[in-house]
Amino acid sequence: MAQYLILIYSDEAAWASATEAEQAERKAAHVRFVPQIAELGATLLGGNALQDSVTATSIRNDIVTDGPFVESKEVLGGYYLIEAADLEEAVRIAAEIPAAWGGAVEVRPVILAR
Repeated sequence: MAQYLILIYSDEAAWASATEAEQAERKAAHVRFVPQIAELGATLLGGNALQDSVTATSIRNDIVTDGPFVESKEVLGGYYLIEAADLEEAVRIAAEIPAAWGGAVEVRPVILAR
């Protein structure tokens, strides 16, 4: 089994303008998704939603900048760390993630320190 980090990108402005009911449904969709990971054959090792990108601190070439380094409509909003048999299984699981309002997910294999 290998580890895969599934990165969830979303539009913060769309989230901010959503109603409380829409936000609650999106959160509930993630709660419903978590048990599906095991049903699809993988193991959830971790995951969290992230605070808004304005709370980010970026470091590039020893220069520290408040906020995200690159402005973009979609920003990293959270992640799941899973253990799956292979990339194909990880992608199949990532495809089930409720990516909000035109968001996207990215699957990255983890290089484990040995």
